[in-house]
Formats: sequence, C-alpha cells, structure tokens
Amino acid sequence: MAESDTKALGRVKTYTSGLITSPWQGPVAEIPAADIERMEFQLALRRRGISDQAVLRAMDAVPREHFVAPEYLDCAYADQALPIACGQTISQPYVVAYMAERLEVEPHHRVLEVGTGSGYQAAILSRLAREVLSIERYRTLADAARRRLETLGYANVAIVLGDGLAGAPRDAPFDRIIVTAAASDVPTVLVDQLGASGKMLLPVGPANGAQHIVKFSRATDGTVARENLIAVRFVPLSRGRAREL
Repeated sequence: MAESDTKALGRVKTYTSGLITSPWQGPVAEIPAADIERMEFQLALRRRGISDQAVLRAMDAVPREHFVAPEYLDCAYADQALPIACGQTISQPYVVAYMAERLEVEPHHRVLEVGTGSGYQAAILSRLAREVLSIERYRTLADAARRRLETLGYANVAIVLGDGLAGAPRDAPFDRIIVTAAASDVPTVLVDQLGASGKMLLPVGPANGAQHIVKFSRATDGTVARENLIAVRFVPLSRGRAREL
C-alpha cells in the first residue's frame, strides 16, 4: 500500500485477514472481509487515475454484487468484465468509472444510455445525473435490469426496450449520451441527439479488432469535436431489437 493510501485511510498501517493494526497501539479492530474488499476496490480505482469525487462516491454507493450473475459473486469487485445473460457482459469497474468520469455528468443533466445490460452503468449514472434513459435490445436484460433498479431504489432511471442505434428522438436532446457496446462506425443519429454543449462517449472499432473509447463534444455553435481515449474491448453494438431473449 502506498504511503498516500495509508494517509487516506486515517494512518492505518496495515490490514491482513480483516485485522487493522495501529502504528501506536497494535491490533485494534476486526474489519469484515466485505469492507476490506470495498476499500481495496476504491483504492484500485484511485491508483488507476479515477479522481472525480462524485464518481468515486457513486462507485462506492452502488452494490455491484447485485448486478452480477450468482456464480460470479465472489469476483463482483474484481477489475474484470463478467458474463451476464444473452451473451453480454458487465464492464470492468475501471472502465465504468472511467467512462462516467470522462462523460462529465452534472446533477441537472439528462443522460441517454445505449445498452442497459445488467443496469450497473445506469445505476452509477443515476447517482450523478437528474435522470437516465437507458435502451436495451434484449427483453430479458431490460426486464431484469428494470426490476433490479426498482428494488434498489434508483427511481430516476427509465429502462426502454428498443433499438439503441436509433436513440430516443422523441426525448432528445440529451446533455450526455453513453454507449456501452462497440460501434463499427460512428452512429450519426446519436450524435444528432446531443444538445448544446452535449458530450457522448462510445467505443468505436470492429468486433475482432482494435477499439477505442471516443468522446464527442458539441460546441455552442453546433460543431462537434472528436477525441480518441483509451483502448478497450466491448461486445459489438447491434441494430434493432432482438427477436428472441
């Protein structure tokens, strides 16, 4: 553990198997393993460069274990993507936090998400934005995510079954748009649904090739700037509603 991390934990010197040791008094408290896991989770995000406090609070507040399949509960907070239903995945925590941070969400923003999946990214965004509209092409995923978010009390998220590549023109414009699957080409329909000073993040690249998260920013004069960010690996973005599942 780095010295800066030690200071962040209130000058805790070490912890092993749930035992916190004070540099002055020796062993002082037994910490549940789950709490240690969450502390390590937060420290890992900070070490990888996540610094926005609102994003870090959201990542801490949303219980990721409720969004993974039962067989993956033991690695819910591991920094890796995990399989969910319909051949999709829940993104690794770092990528979720990174995209939320680079999206620069403000409390008054309306956010469009394309690709609900388990609902985890939508839950994180719900802690940052005024409202989130999330589109999912698989009914199984949409229904499960809706129930999950309602149970957990994320009342400012609406899940819609539909074609994410079409966006939500009747609800546009949006302050922020995030796409959680890789598009082979930039979907101009979604860019057109950005409001003034709007921003959009999406992975761009072929299914079996190099992909990068790309950030689009609309200026007040209507022009759109493009910025390539980190390399990633996402499932491909498909057109239309799924006929099955």
